[in-house]
Amino acid sequence: MMQQAAIQAAFVAACTEELAAPKPGNVHVHADGHGMTVADFVRSAQAAAPELCRHGAALGERILSAVVATRTAVGQNTNLGIVLLAAPLVMAAERPDRDLHAALRRVLDEANLADTEAAFRAIRHAAPTGLRHAPRHDVHGPADVTLAAAMAAAADRDSIARQWATGFADILGPGMQAYLDARARWPDPAWAPLAAYLWFLAAFPDSHILRKHGPAAAERTRQDAVPVRQRVLAEPDPSVTLPELLEWDRDLKARGINPGTSADLTVATILAYRLRHGDEQRPE
Repeated sequence: MMQQAAIQAAFVAACTEELAAPKPGNVHVHADGHGMTVADFVRSAQAAAPELCRHGAALGERILSAVVATRTAVGQNTNLGIVLLAAPLVMAAERPDRDLHAALRRVLDEANLADTEAAFRAIRHAAPTGLRHAPRHDVHGPADVTLAAAMAAAADRDSIARQWATGFADILGPGMQAYLDARARWPDPAWAPLAAYLWFLAAFPDSHILRKHGPAAAERTRQDAVPVRQRVLAEPDPSVTLPELLEWDRDLKARGINPGTSADLTVATILAYRLRHGDEQRPE
């Protein structure tokens, strides 16, 4: 079990670490984009952290209060996906069980109807781009199932919902492995978030792109990510690929393409790592 101050610091550090990676199409220290800045995301993390880590608060309450605090701080939706992924991870880290994955499973299983209602309110408050009515368990209506059931119903069209339905399988499995491999291989661990981001982006169509631009654009971006990922991983020093990454970054942003879900999944991967290992520079 981690102390609340350490968990809160881990969340802010995970958000900050992700911003340092040159993630094509997304906001990072080399380039802002999509009407958002690095400063917006830093303020969002700082605003959301106390609400996410409020000891004794219910899961849905944490999600809703973090989203409200974020919009108050920056006036737009910058971190809904991050909050939906971080809240159960944070609650799992608060438990005495040293197995984060097992504790996370229990947090997800124990979420109740009140948590669903609060999460639905948070999603409506954030008003993410492309949010539409769903045939079942619509966030625009009253909650009628547990949050786990609602996420399972959306898992085939939304990667964040799929994490809830699978016990964060993509994050704690191959996404985490990509992050750990990069930390072990490259002298500068600051590039590890990029390795995770490119794994998510190449593995399946990004949900944010899918909602905003449709399946063809999402699949094209996924296919384009495959050779980029291969070239980055082939380099002993990934910094030599920065010009290529920034060129693709400019192209994606010029077309309004933002792989925001892949970035959210990356933050959650870093957070899970920090909750397991602390702020060390090498994995255990």
